[in-house]
Amino acid sequence: EVKNSLHEEIANKKESLSQSASIYTDFTIPGINQKIGHTHLVTQAIDEINSVFSKIGFVRVRYPEVEWDHFAFGALNMSKGHPARDEWETFFVDSPKHTKLGEMVLTPHTSSGQVREMLRCNSTPPIRMINIAKCYRRQISSRHLIMFHQFEGLVIDRDISIANLKGTLDYFAKNFFGETRKTRLRPFHFQFTEPSFEVDISCGVCE
Repeated sequence: EVKNSLHEEIANKKESLSQSASIYTDFTIPGINQKIGHTHLVTQAIDEINSVFSKIGFVRVRYPEVEWDHFAFGALNMSKGHPARDEWETFFVDSPKHTKLGEMVLTPHTSSGQVREMLRCNSTPPIRMINIAKCYRRQISSRHLIMFHQFEGLVIDRDISIANLKGTLDYFAKNFFGETRKTRLRPFHFQFTEPSFEVDISCGVCE
């Protein structure tokens, strides 16, 4: 039925075109190609970041967007009463609990990837990994949505110091933001890491 309908439509179109002296159609002319878009800006940024770090020996890893409580909280020493485990902060998946790994959650941060990577490598140095992934938190404002991308690195090796961290951040800033950029480490208190820093990058307009 479809085939017959198409034949009929084509025949009618040919007839109408042949009867109209003002219309000439050359069916051998190539068609107009559809415009092809570009990759998403977030995808472009991820590719650039990955390219920068791969040049100094980092490997990008990927771990689940749906995670177990153990990897998201327990293995990171977040106690049972920690605010991050509250249902107002974390998305809990309606799924049976694992006997050892606990509840299932949407990955709240990329740090669970550090735990998985150390397990995968049996904590044997050297480890140089970056993890760029989607994270989910029940926080929404004019600045961010409940899903966002987080970018994290992990280095485990002998003779590694804060100087290596500073050098890596400088290298990244210059390659990603521009040769004139500089970084600054500001000591800051984060409950689970010591020493801890906030990182500033110089302004691209006024330097």
